[in-house]
Amino acid sequence: MDFKNATIKYFDDADGTKKIGILVTYPPNEKGEVTSLSVPIAEGNTDYQNILKWVAEGNTIEEAD
Repeated sequence: MDFKNATIKYFDDADGTKKIGILVTYPPNEKGEVTSLSVPIAEGNTDYQNILKWVAEGNTIEEAD
């Protein structure tokens, strides 16, 4: 997991309900482009499982502003 950082994110779902997720930002690629990924907090989601491993390695999910 080569995350630069992860931040709690609040967003509206397609049906208008408020959801909570995690916005993961990756370091810039060789072209200098930064990629982000919104990940739902769902045990069966493999991206979420990777974030949990990243946290277990000593990293911290930041709170939203």
